[in-house]
Amino acid sequence: MLIDSATRDQLQEWEKELSAQYQRICQHQLNLDITRGKPSADQLHLADGLDGILNGDYRAADGTDTRNYGGLDGLTCARELGADILQVPSDEVIAGGNSSLTLMYHAVLTGYLFGFAGNTPWRELQSPKFLCPVPGYDRHFSICEQLGIGMVNVPMTEQGPDMDAAEALVRDDSDIIGIWCVPKFSNPTGVTYGKETVDRLARLGQVANPGFRIFWDNAYAIHDLEQQVNLPGIRAATLENDTADSVIQFASTSKVTHAGAGVAFVSASPANLASLRRQMQAMTIGPDKVNQLRHSRLFAEFTMLREHMQKHARILKPKFACVSDHLETAFGESDLGTWATPRGGYFVSFDTRAGCAAEVIRLAAEAGVKLTPAGATFPYGKDPEDRNIRIAPSFPPLEELDTAMSVFVLCVKLATVRKQLETL
Repeated sequence: MLIDSATRDQLQEWEKELSAQYQRICQHQLNLDITRGKPSADQLHLADGLDGILNGDYRAADGTDTRNYGGLDGLTCARELGADILQVPSDEVIAGGNSSLTLMYHAVLTGYLFGFAGNTPWRELQSPKFLCPVPGYDRHFSICEQLGIGMVNVPMTEQGPDMDAAEALVRDDSDIIGIWCVPKFSNPTGVTYGKETVDRLARLGQVANPGFRIFWDNAYAIHDLEQQVNLPGIRAATLENDTADSVIQFASTSKVTHAGAGVAFVSASPANLASLRRQMQAMTIGPDKVNQLRHSRLFAEFTMLREHMQKHARILKPKFACVSDHLETAFGESDLGTWATPRGGYFVSFDTRAGCAAEVIRLAAEAGVKLTPAGATFPYGKDPEDRNIRIAPSFPPLEELDTAMSVFVLCVKLATVRKQLETL
């Protein structure tokens, strides 16, 4: 199906055929959901060994009784687990509760209210802003929006954020105080940042506001589907450029063990960690060390964690293949949309023709398939071209995903044909 070369008669015939198919599907009253990247029950079962793993032995290797108060930085063994995931020294890691999003919110709030490492609090700037590579992660944008921090779109390329644009913006506006990054299998595009991109990000601290921070959300650091994809280390790059204070890294086991009962990690320079600790001392008496110990016992060696992630990959690969097969069959020879096939992570990013995404999502919803809201992958929920749709294949059973994708491709075709007819 080539839209640009189709005649009005051809488009009208397609619209009639597609509408009939759509009406037949609507009669089935489906109730399918591919909105968020939640692990499936099969994936969650992989970590059920956490239950009872302590067998009444609550003491960590260093003698800490994990049932009691204290230990703001988390257990040493948990920090070592986070260090393995992020590839950083364990003394630069704090192990927290179950959510890296909580740690990110805490870090943004610290910068906003108090400033990092003695720098001016962001709230005292005239118009504090974050750079937001787009399409990106909606929950990052929500943090900024809630605190009134402005957001500036930066296009994503196949190597990461458009660094020409990012560097120009940082040089020209000292009120830019951060950038959100999902550097490996980026949400939703699946892009892994290249070495040049990482090196240029590390140099931003040389020209930016001294309080500028890179929020390095490495959520999919170990979520490879097949062969391991190597992400250049941001810490090493900042050390080479004397900008170590400019980056704060995050990771968690949310999509590794039990999503609602994992362990989150933040890694940063000593100065940044000191800033975070000052606020943490007022808000907590320490994390859930019992859960941290459970995870450390389950993954006593990093090789055990790698083997565990290979089990995840075996569950996820058929689902990503299902999405890819549907998109390739429906659009491989057409001009109706573009997408990339990710090598890991949790999402597939699909771009419709301009002005069609919201209508695709509306049609899918009426047919019983829920998708992430239109515009969700852009700040303020506003996709300027109304093109991007995030597909999350992980949660539903494969049979349901197959049905959902059949509906999805039909809705893309119908919405696109109708849009083209409007222009003629």
